[in-house]
Amino acid sequence: MSGMRRGGGALLRAAVFMAAPRTGVTSSGTRVFVADRVGTFVAPPPIAKNNVRCFTASALAMSSSGGAEEKPATKVRNFAIIAHVDHGKTTLLDTLMNQGGHVSTSERLMDSNDLEKERGITISSKYTSFPWRDCVFNAVDTPGHADFGGEVERVLDMVDGCLLLVDAQEGPMAQTKFVLSKALQKGLHPVVCINKVDRPGVTKLGCDEVESKLFDLFANMGATDSQLDFAIVYASAREGVAHLDFHEARRLCGGDKADKSVAPLLDVLLDRVPPPPGDPDDEFKLLVSMIEHDAFVGRLVTGRVASGRVAVGDRVKAMKMGDGGDGDRETGRVTKLFTSHGGVRSPLASAAAGDIVSVAGLSLATVTDTVASVTVTEPLPASPIDPPTLKMTFGVNDSKLGGREGKNLTGRNIWDRLVAEAETNVALRVLQDENGGGDRFEVQGRGELHLGVLIETMRRENFELSVSPPAVLFKDDPERPGKKLEPLEEVLAEVDEEHVGGVIEALSVRKGDLVDMQHGAGEGGRTKLEFLCPSRGLIGFRSVFINETRGTGTMHRSFHGYGPYRGALDKVRKGAIISSASGVTTTYALGQLESRGSMFVGPKVEVYEGMIIGESSRDETMEVNACKEKKLTNMRASGTDETVRLTPPRLMTLEEAIGYVQADELIEVTPTAIRLRKAELDTSKRKSNARKAGKS
Repeated sequence: MSGMRRGGGALLRAAVFMAAPRTGVTSSGTRVFVADRVGTFVAPPPIAKNNVRCFTASALAMSSSGGAEEKPATKVRNFAIIAHVDHGKTTLLDTLMNQGGHVSTSERLMDSNDLEKERGITISSKYTSFPWRDCVFNAVDTPGHADFGGEVERVLDMVDGCLLLVDAQEGPMAQTKFVLSKALQKGLHPVVCINKVDRPGVTKLGCDEVESKLFDLFANMGATDSQLDFAIVYASAREGVAHLDFHEARRLCGGDKADKSVAPLLDVLLDRVPPPPGDPDDEFKLLVSMIEHDAFVGRLVTGRVASGRVAVGDRVKAMKMGDGGDGDRETGRVTKLFTSHGGVRSPLASAAAGDIVSVAGLSLATVTDTVASVTVTEPLPASPIDPPTLKMTFGVNDSKLGGREGKNLTGRNIWDRLVAEAETNVALRVLQDENGGGDRFEVQGRGELHLGVLIETMRRENFELSVSPPAVLFKDDPERPGKKLEPLEEVLAEVDEEHVGGVIEALSVRKGDLVDMQHGAGEGGRTKLEFLCPSRGLIGFRSVFINETRGTGTMHRSFHGYGPYRGALDKVRKGAIISSASGVTTTYALGQLESRGSMFVGPKVEVYEGMIIGESSRDETMEVNACKEKKLTNMRASGTDETVRLTPPRLMTLEEAIGYVQADELIEVTPTAIRLRKAELDTSKRKSNARKAGKS
């Protein structure tokens, strides 16, 4: 690198242009232009001192003569960041990119989705490249929530190491365990970063306890001796500080900005994460781990180049995952190559073994496929994705208010959108409902949040649809014929002492077992509770937990595995108040109903027959007329026309509605409203169906 031209204290970068193009045609008939030779010119960029920013492949650097020279795979490091929700993962990744020379005025660069920014969580995996010293880092941001575990499982195939981020006070949490177990099974060697050491209550003794818990956790998960020998770095992502010594890290957090740096963490990653395997002189192979769609170039398949080289214009094919007999999916030509810098795609001329790139030019390739040279005969091995645990039925909104607020209304619109989502979201499965007549579809996912994010996304895209309550997907017990297994989840809760009894009782009626209880072990001296509970019992439990703890408790869930079916759940919800008439609600009618339960609607709201407008104070369902008006008379008396003061209605969010509805009810989702309703709107038909069900 010493032979590079320098000007104005900054390195010159090389921009690549194509000359003497020739035309070619892909398998789909698209005309593309392919370069016969590559020329270069130089232009001065703004770039951080002593760092090289690459605008060609991450494994390319400029030679001393100004041309493009392939950097060996030993100069590339691919790692994933694993962390629990709110442990500072996205903030730390922003800090690492800024240290590597990426200049940006915005925060949370990797949270590109609107829902990610609103909720403060990572929903979809993303990757970014940034230079450090004479090496290029490819960092993969993984979701921290177990519902998006499908994202985690497939992107771990792209990396050779992982950075485990742990809160200095909370320690390893439920979702940390889920993702960490996947990484250890793949043989990755974690680098542990204890974050948020700048907090007032963090001590060296507390960090030592976290380290001890991590060691025990690694050992319980079957980690090897080399995996147990993990490096520890103390950091504060918000302050931009990392150091191998706890006291020095604390001192730097309160020091001058010029002294703050995360260089020690980057140096540990450079030393501990092994270089990617693969021979750049071998045949080209790439395992697809992510799929995106671009409006201009079409489908983009993303993965790590396992071996060989690829350039724009090369002929490649997509091979199905299997035991060598599934055949090729399609053959095409590489029309575009991209890498990512801070969430923004950067075009490439070529890539080599070890690079993480996105390839355009194939229209059918999907996750777990192998994109390879046309002479390759064996696909790369791929990790299977864990199966879904919950299902919901999506259908056309056939209520009396349907079609007024949305634009995408038909079953065909909904089906096309679900199929498009399933192409990129591999943990999602979409099936036609046999009795739906083309208007109802079964959607299977990993949890409430997984499916809830999809519904909210469709709602923002002006879809109208009706959604059934979630149902658990059971499995047959191979050891006990005729018996079934159900998904179980591990629940970790921290609550104040006065709320312990209420939380234990609420989970007990949902067939949950108390596994561990530690008094004073939580933050602020709170009690830590650990449960093992069926997934079906946790549907809608979050709102119950918030009420039980008065909003002061914290709860985290993670998938544990399958266990024996624990029997029917006890009834956990009161009866519903159902509208028996269509019209506009009145203050007079709602005032008379307040004593009979809590209302979901206020005055002057349009309702229809069969719509759920409240929750009864008793277990029985009641049907009422919320549109009734006060009769006018010729007589007036003092006090008869007093002003009615109504309690504000209980407005439900989408997540609350998903956990609230029962088997014979639906959620009506529109761009402007969330309504609850009975699946059968007609009162007489509901009663007739109830009688038939009682006789049978």
